[in-house]
Amino acid sequence: MVKIRMSRYGKHKNPIYRIVAVDSRKKRDGEYLSLLGTYNKNLDPKIKLNKEEIIKYLSQGAQSSETVKNILKQEGVWAEFLKIKH
Repeated sequence: MVKIRMSRYGKHKNPIYRIVAVDSRKKRDGEYLSLLGTYNKNLDPKIKLNKEEIIKYLSQGAQSSETVKNILKQEGVWAEFLKIKH
């Protein structure tokens, strides 16, 4: 099963997160299928997303983690996905 979740990178006490599509059996920071976006609290646009890729993975049955789901709702991607789904 494919999951959309966050993968941690960056320095000690200065994390940068990648939002990735990954096989659910892989490690948190392991190999991923596709890079879908980034979250960096220190930059002005904290969140950068590839909306088309995210919607593609969700429509193919990928499950998102709760944290990623909240980010997608905040950015309006989740609403776009629900419009397409129904």
